[in-house]
Amino acid sequence: MLGELLLELDYPEQALMEFETSRQREPYRFNSIYGAARAAELSGDRDKARTYYTSLMVLREQADSDRPELMHAKAFLAKR
Repeated sequence: MLGELLLELDYPEQALMEFETSRQREPYRFNSIYGAARAAELSGDRDKARTYYTSLMVLREQADSDRPELMHAKAFLAKR
């Protein structure tokens, strides 16, 4: 939740650190992966964002969902 708050307050670098800490405890939590991807994207780390968005898409393969977060991930990954 702290990572999401930091994103809302426009602190993506700090948010990324919080999401990465959260992922150490729960590595497959959808919101942590998406939050880390979004924070990396907003902080300008396109490589890390691509890694997290790709992880999110792999995780999605286990579910039938068209969540807005997945649509955003697909759009980001489609960019070169």
